[in-house]
Amino acid sequence: MTKYGSFPGTRPRRLRTTPAMRRMVAETRLHPADLILPAFVREGISAPVEIGAMPGVVQHTRDTLKKAAVEALEAGVSGIMLFGVPEESKKDAAGTPGTDPDGILQLAIRDVRAEVGDELIVMSDLCLDETTDHGHCGVLDAEGRVDNDATLERYAEMAQVQADAGAHVVGPSGMMDGQIGVIRDALDQVGHEDVSILAYSVKYSSAFFGPFREAVGSSLKGDRKTYQQDPANARESMRELALDLEEGADMVMVKPAGPYLDILAKVADAVDVPVAAYQISGEYAMIEAAAERGWIDRDKAIMEALTGIKRAGANMVLTYWATEVARQL
Repeated sequence: MTKYGSFPGTRPRRLRTTPAMRRMVAETRLHPADLILPAFVREGISAPVEIGAMPGVVQHTRDTLKKAAVEALEAGVSGIMLFGVPEESKKDAAGTPGTDPDGILQLAIRDVRAEVGDELIVMSDLCLDETTDHGHCGVLDAEGRVDNDATLERYAEMAQVQADAGAHVVGPSGMMDGQIGVIRDALDQVGHEDVSILAYSVKYSSAFFGPFREAVGSSLKGDRKTYQQDPANARESMRELALDLEEGADMVMVKPAGPYLDILAKVADAVDVPVAAYQISGEYAMIEAAAERGWIDRDKAIMEALTGIKRAGANMVLTYWATEVARQL
């Protein structure tokens, strides 16, 4: 006799029975086009320099950066975000290398554009922290505080030279009030209406930035808590987001990604523009360090972390594993 109404009547495990079944019903899928590769280029070196806290990541020469860009393109990655590391002797209080047309970042933008054209989106970090001798993201006033409005003038100049060099997208990461509006106006004034702005709308003052400081040779003393957001706050993120959109942001970003998936989900639900999330250096370093000790399965942990970021609402993910993961996908 056929038995009906057995308990449990609903069995969700039926949809987890085989890899093919799980793949078919997956709600979130990573794709190479979701990924953006952050890359560092350092002035005055003849060979790539390993970053101790980020195994597998280097400070590139101009030549090896071009090779990395081509590899990312061939793997299907959508974009590359460039960070320039000038020679220490060239840093000053105003971050002059950031607006020098022959500064390392501007040279790297030209190099990569010449190599990949429009096939890979070339993005540039628009911030002063790599180029100032004090390591802050802006210029300082007489009391040593970051001067918001004076910094905006420098950002306007940076936007113009980066766009002149060939950046498709500029990424203002300094968290200065009004930066998106000033940069949009500066770009439009010199005929760069087509250059997009990826706004670091939500950037927290995070302990997970630690390895990045080594990557860019940061000269920072102290912290950035007066301009980057307090990790305790969520409503503040939505206010920053609204201001950036009002000022003309084309895309918005949450940074870091993993510790702020709740914020990422809120942002993704609130906007009708593309949303990026940056899986930052500390997130990378933790997985690499734990895997090196045999505590976790490296490849599975990487894919799980990236899937979680995508599931939370990111359209694009900046990750140091971009090329590697794209090849696997």
